Amino acid sequence: MKTLMPYPTVVGDIDVTIEKVALDGRDLSYSMISRTEHVVALHEIERTKWDEARIEVRVSLPEREIETGPWTDVGCVVVLTEGATNTRLARPLRKKPDGAWVGSVPVSRALYRARASLMVSVVATVGGVAGRVIGTADTVWTIDLTARVPERKKELNIVEIDFRDGTEEWLVRFKDSPWLVETSGEMPTVYLNTGFEGLAPLLNGAGSEMERGARGLVASQIADEAWTAMFHAAVSDLDIDDDGTPQIPSGWRETVLRHMLPDVMPGASLADALLEVHERRTDDQGWSELQTYIHHAAAKRARVPKHLRTAVRALDRAEVTDR
Repeated sequence: MKTLMPYPTVVGDIDVTIEKVALDGRDLSYSMISRTEHVVALHEIERTKWDEARIEVRVSLPEREIETGPWTDVGCVVVLTEGATNTRLARPLRKKPDGAWVGSVPVSRALYRARASLMVSVVATVGGVAGRVIGTADTVWTIDLTARVPERKKELNIVEIDFRDGTEEWLVRFKDSPWLVETSGEMPTVYLNTGFEGLAPLLNGAGSEMERGARGLVASQIADEAWTAMFHAAVSDLDIDDDGTPQIPSGWRETVLRHMLPDVMPGASLADALLEVHERRTDDQGWSELQTYIHHAAAKRARVPKHLRTAVRALDRAEVTDR
């Protein structure tokens, strides 16, 4: 693996588990905690009003690597962030005799609006410099203040609207475009122009095999543009630590980066890949070359090759039938 940090980092897995959650001192039902989805739902029907939640976190580190690595003063920190309110809270964890790191994270209802991200970093003194991040857990938990079910919510809005005379006046100038991707809001939105002749029937209809192939091809092209736009938006709005290290964002930006970075920077860890992309973008060294990998990653997520093959095969079969 290409190491991009200027100091050694942890290679082993960092596992994060939420052991228990309490609302104003009252334990939350375990059904509100999903360890597969990594989501905590804080909005119960029986208790819609609360002041503070307490999240009990347990973290397991690759102990052998930690003990033998070139670092000292190892610590574990849990960070709770929410992009909508620009809130960031860090809490150190304490090490237990069994090697696990545990601690409690407060979630104030007055400080958070909808969904917060809980992530864990390992810090240490490396090369005489204290507080360096030597590892970050790949798993990021979502703390959903409005959900009654601990499920991952969609990260993209689809809006069908006539660009010529719809309720969004700003779309009029784009009346000749079949769709637009907008990423400046809290959740990215794909606007589908119902005034564009044939688009709505194609996307919403059934039709023949060739029409289904064309629908899949158009849908994958829309998804391709959406993934590309969301990736650029995500890397252009990163929080940077004092040492210049970019932090993994929360919400849909986190989802996009976790899906695309492995293909944009193959072989690199998530933290290393994000640092490399950030440095290329800000220094303008190698940023243009990286576009090829970004478009490849977006096309892969949108399943463009699959839909293109399906459309070509449908066209070939249609031509054979017509002969």
